[in-house]
Amino acid sequence: MSPVIVCPSCDLAHRQDSIRTTERTQCARCRAWLQHPDGAALDSAIALALCALILLAFSNAYPLVTMQANGNSRDTTLIGAALGFYAQGYASLGALVFLTTVIAPLLQILALLFVLIPLWRGSRPRGQHTLLRVLMQVRVWSFMEVFMLGALVALVRLAKFAHIAPGIALWCCVLLMLCLSELTSITSPEQLWRWVERSRE
Repeated sequence: MSPVIVCPSCDLAHRQDSIRTTERTQCARCRAWLQHPDGAALDSAIALALCALILLAFSNAYPLVTMQANGNSRDTTLIGAALGFYAQGYASLGALVFLTTVIAPLLQILALLFVLIPLWRGSRPRGQHTLLRVLMQVRVWSFMEVFMLGALVALVRLAKFAHIAPGIALWCCVLLMLCLSELTSITSPEQLWRWVERSRE
């Protein structure tokens, strides 16, 4: 039985009989992209993952924003935002922010690197199947885009009452969001398994 590709946008199933893995194909119904070419560069995926790791480190090391009001100045980091929710009695919300903006992206990047670097060297990574399962589970918990949208809305409202200066970490978060989006796009489950199969040849 030939493999089936399910459209991520409208869930229409497509037979892979006439689809070549070297082509970037579209859904017959909604025209969304079904798969990327088989020739997607492993080097590019590793470079993006390393870039995302550096951006994640910067986004946690530097302040997100600096707020000045009535002669007082305060700043916070990503982890500081989660701790702020905890200190105000919103422990579950603080834990959710920490999980979705720090832990989930970090696990996603590290799992990818542990899989991709051995494949790039022509070997098979230890615990490969477990790592790929962890990666697929962690991806659904990475909500950097939602956090950034909420942060921008809050900053626009706070700008009426105080002077808000974006920090280095805020720009790093924007770049991290774009980097993770592209990384997720070129490391689809199908593409990862193609690289795994290619390493066995």
